[in-house]
Amino acid sequence: MIASTIGRTFLKVYNEKTGNNYTAKEFFEKEYFETFYNHPKYMQWVTNSPFVQMKAGQKPHLLSKEERKEKLQNLHKKIDECEADASIAIGFPASETKEFATTSGAVTDINIKTENNDVYFSWIGGGLSVGIAGGYSIYFNNPNILFKLYEGWKIYRNYLNDQSLLKLRGNQINTWNGQWLNFAFNKRFREDFDFTQLHTQNVFSVTDKVIEVNTINWSELFFNISNKYPQQTLTGYVFSLGQTNKTLGFYPFHFDKAKTLIRYYKLLFGEQAALNDAKDYESLFGIHIKRACELGSIGLQALEPKNLRKYFGNDSTLKLSKPKIKQKGNESDEDYALRKSKAIHKDYENIITYRTYKTWLLAMITKNKEESLEYTNEVAKALLAYREKATKLDRKNLIQSDILGAKSKKAFINALVTIISEIDENGLLVMKQLRDRVHMMSAEDFGYFVVLLKFDYAYEERNS
Repeated sequence: MIASTIGRTFLKVYNEKTGNNYTAKEFFEKEYFETFYNHPKYMQWVTNSPFVQMKAGQKPHLLSKEERKEKLQNLHKKIDECEADASIAIGFPASETKEFATTSGAVTDINIKTENNDVYFSWIGGGLSVGIAGGYSIYFNNPNILFKLYEGWKIYRNYLNDQSLLKLRGNQINTWNGQWLNFAFNKRFREDFDFTQLHTQNVFSVTDKVIEVNTINWSELFFNISNKYPQQTLTGYVFSLGQTNKTLGFYPFHFDKAKTLIRYYKLLFGEQAALNDAKDYESLFGIHIKRACELGSIGLQALEPKNLRKYFGNDSTLKLSKPKIKQKGNESDEDYALRKSKAIHKDYENIITYRTYKTWLLAMITKNKEESLEYTNEVAKALLAYREKATKLDRKNLIQSDILGAKSKKAFINALVTIISEIDENGLLVMKQLRDRVHMMSAEDFGYFVVLLKFDYAYEERNS
């Protein structure tokens, strides 16, 4: 029933900003119904509600204005006469004669009286949830965020009514909310945007058959909300409404952690790189939202980059290779240019991935972050110099298996003993300091440090 709370918060700020004094029912009739349902394309599909219950021969996109008004009156009547359930109240349990349906979530046997206004509030709140990848949505009970989402309703409606966008799908309001909030809070937001600009930013996908709103990754949204709330923690309610309703619960979203990562990215790779790469690295951060919620809060740990875990342990290998592109004898200039472009793009993707992983790993090491910015680079260079003076593969194997693949501090330090006994004077001090640092690390920090070193070693190897 959190949707009712969200609707109540929104209507209060709406009345304050617009000078109106609407009740929930008045807002629903004058704004919500007119925007969401009084058109051939709906913005929202609520299963079993009067808006989707069709008489014989009726189809939503063919309804007349009178028929749509009739469905509105049917909703009013059910709200006045029937017990509130999922067919007339967003987020409420589905009703059965003897018991609640198995599709219902968070059901209680406590007799809670539901006022009609609460039902209308639930519809308003139902249009303000933020859809994210993974099949979940988030409610932020924050007046400014809710009003910003409301401003996006009109834009989605205008696109649905645009005759040049007849293939655009309806009923995607929650997915749209995620993309709109992400776009509206972006530092590069400009008021004079159009559909083409949104398409180039991957808000929409376009095929010959359909145009639809893409689902936003929660991490991208997290970074852009942090532009508005850089030092704040907001509570988000994470849930899913579908054939089976799922409630993950209330979680603090620590938006200051996004700024922590951006700060380290700038320190490592420069202000301009952080700005130019933003869209790419934002999409790489973040584990699945369900796993993130298992951590108890949404912060730095939840922003762990995708696929990073496969580089933990001695069974993982990592190689970053520079593209070496030569034109083949029979190859046309056009084919060569295309192949070169793809190779350069792939190389850029690899570099962004490297930068993303390094930034997060460095941020997770809890001590001496600033002093450690270039430290793993120095160690990687010393290890590479040590390896290159060998005539056999023994040093290479030692580094790959026993240093970069070490699962414990003890194993790592044992391998360092061998290196220290063989390395020249130039690298000896680096290895001695490395031993001291590793000895003082926590087990968690050591795990992150080894993976960070693995990436820097691969990067230095790439550029050697």
